[in-house]
Amino acid sequence: MSRVSDTRLRTREAAARLVAAGRRPHDLTVDLIYAEIKQGSRTTINDELKLWKDEQAKAEALTAALPPAVANAMINVWAIAVEHGEKVFDQHREEAESQLAQANAQIEALESEKNGQDQRIQGLQADIVRGQTELNSLSEALAGERTAKDAAIAKSKALEQQIATTKADAEQALITLKSEHRQRIEELQAIIASQESSFRLEINKATERLEGVQKHVMLQVTEAREAQKRAESQLSKANQKNEQLLAEALQIGRQITLLTQTAERAQADFTQAQGDIKKLQSEREGLIQQVATASGKLGAVGDQIESLERRAIGAETRLEEALKRPTAAKKKSEKPHQQDLISR
Repeated sequence: MSRVSDTRLRTREAAARLVAAGRRPHDLTVDLIYAEIKQGSRTTINDELKLWKDEQAKAEALTAALPPAVANAMINVWAIAVEHGEKVFDQHREEAESQLAQANAQIEALESEKNGQDQRIQGLQADIVRGQTELNSLSEALAGERTAKDAAIAKSKALEQQIATTKADAEQALITLKSEHRQRIEELQAIIASQESSFRLEINKATERLEGVQKHVMLQVTEAREAQKRAESQLSKANQKNEQLLAEALQIGRQITLLTQTAERAQADFTQAQGDIKKLQSEREGLIQQVATASGKLGAVGDQIESLERRAIGAETRLEEALKRPTAAKKKSEKPHQQDLISR
């Protein structure tokens, strides 16, 4: 596409050619110039033609007022100045065109960068939408987890209430069992006292026979002492086992609050522990019977009977103390005892 500056320059050149061909400057029209150059707008050609005609009129007036030699010199100088001006104009035009091209290149680069920025912005907007979707999903999941947590807390509280009730029942059963043990011990003590009276009467009657059977009696005393030691050892083991079972049962009651899934197993273990306690009671009664049997064997020796009586009373005292220590055993028991009981 032709530029405006070319149209103005070619307008001047066409006008000069037409004047050189014999036409007068004031006879030149826009149509004549357009027919020569065949480009540009008629408005541009008209403006430039008017400027050219004014310059020509001034030059003719100046030429008419000056001598021919001076006029010719001025015309030559004017032609040189016009040519120089045209060259300067062309140089400025080229510089302007170069700057325009650089500006267009910068504009294209900026537009490309803008398109890249728009794409990145669209990507960021898409990431924001995805992040919002993920946030909504996480919020829903969190709400579900809170609901499950509330349900678990309610279930835990219900289990704690059930455990508290079970613990109270167990403590009441232990109290009842202790009362029964105490009553049984009192009955045994009454029986032993009654037997002691009978034994003393028999001792008075058998005093005359003691010298003849002393060696035999001493042998029986030795056997009785060994039987007593065995009975005491078994009683001590039974007490230890009883304490251990009581401690483990109470430890299970405390650990159930943290191990809700093993509550039923802990309850079964507690029931088993109660069965073991009853079994120990039965073993203790057997031991007491053994002690009574040993006491019968010592019917001829009053001092040994009193010693066995004191030891039996001591064993009963220790058993009472063992039954009084469930709370202390509960505090001292450690988690491995509970795990061992569960593994059984």
